[in-house]
Amino acid sequence: QVQLVESGGGLVQTGDSLRLSCAVSGDTFRTYTVGWFRQAPGKEREFVAAASWSGGTSYADSGKGRFTISRDSAKNTVYLQMNSLKPEDTAVYYCAAMKYGGGTRLALANGYAYWGQGTQVTVSS
Repeated sequence: QVQLVESGGGLVQTGDSLRLSCAVSGDTFRTYTVGWFRQAPGKEREFVAAASWSGGTSYADSGKGRFTISRDSAKNTVYLQMNSLKPEDTAVYYCAAMKYGGGTRLALANGYAYWGQGTQVTVSS
C-alpha cells in the first residue's frame, strides 16, 4: 500500500516562498508519477504540478514561472517549491501518486490512485 505524507504548509505573506514535501512509501518510488493538487474553500480540486516517473514535469498555468516540482529519489520525496505566493494560492495542497502514467493524465485527479492527507497553505495580503 502506497502512503503519502505532506508537510511544509503554513501561513505566509504575499510574495513569500514555501516548500512543500511529499514523502512516498510502500512501493518502488521511481515507478510512480507524483502530482500536487490544491483545493480552496468552495472550489473544485485543481491541478498544480506533476513530476512523472520518467522525468518529465507539468505545471498548471497558475504556477508557471513561480512553482517548481522536483524529485529526490534518495529520500523518496517530491518537493513543490512555491515562490512569489499570492492570496489566491491559499488552499489545502494534496500530493497524489499513480503508477507510471504520463501525458495528459498528469493533470487529471481521477488518474491518481493514492492521496495524502493535505497540508494547508495560507497566503495573507
